[in-house]
Amino acid sequence: MSAREVVQWIGGLLDLAGVLVIAVGVLVTSVAFLRGYRRDHQRGDAYRSYRQGVGRAILLGLELLVAGDIIRTVAVSPTFHSVGVLALIVVVRTLLSFTLEVELEGRWPWQSRAARSGPSPEAAAPGDQPPAKPEPR
Repeated sequence: MSAREVVQWIGGLLDLAGVLVIAVGVLVTSVAFLRGYRRDHQRGDAYRSYRQGVGRAILLGLELLVAGDIIRTVAVSPTFHSVGVLALIVVVRTLLSFTLEVELEGRWPWQSRAARSGPSPEAAAPGDQPPAKPEPR
């Protein structure tokens, strides 16, 4: 078996792992959603957990799929065309990952957790009011 075939095989395994992670993640999350919904009958919490579980499975699967693409493209056929196609695939998957993370976390990945929620109402002292703006004359 040549080095090229080994790299192709490893890239294929990573692609398979990415697809399996997504499929199994969606399946496990769906089962958990149905169990939680049947037990509690609370749609809001169960649905939110379901979306987060599916989103996390997709994010992890996308990471594995990108890794497989990188290995196959760079190690097997590093032509200008194949690297350009890989760059386009990575950009699309990265944008998808960012938007999924915004959906899951409610903030951009580079924002701190405090930026999403802002200061809590409990942190403010009871009579603290923002300064009033002076009225125009």
